[in-house]
Amino acid sequence: MTVAGILSAIVVGLIIGALGRLVLPGRQNIPIWLTMVVGIVAALLGTAIARGAGLAETAGVDWVEILIQVALAAVGVALVAGLLIYEQSLVRVDDLSNIKFAFDLNGWVGLLYFAATALDVYLV
Repeated sequence: MTVAGILSAIVVGLIIGALGRLVLPGRQNIPIWLTMVVGIVAALLGTAIARGAGLAETAGVDWVEILIQVALAAVGVALVAGLLIYEQSLVRVDDLSNIKFAFDLNGWVGLLYFAATALDVYLV
């Protein structure tokens, strides 16, 4: 993938992340920057899936590829929002007994995110 391809994937990912957030009903309690990061990963992953399925090269706008990307972004935003809600429910001001588990969970999420991003960059 060229530098221009990576930059365009980032720009498309920002838009895809916003669309993925809009598709989900209700309020998502995650920051907008995290939504955009999920969108970038969803855009790269959606492109890899579309290429693998032979749907990436069409004679116009790749609507199927965009649909895959938006669906992945919506699933990603929902998963991240749910995980953040769960993680925040573990620790309360009056009960810090689960703080180690919350930090461990946060570390595993970071490693999983790194692995998914590295795999995606490697495949695309």
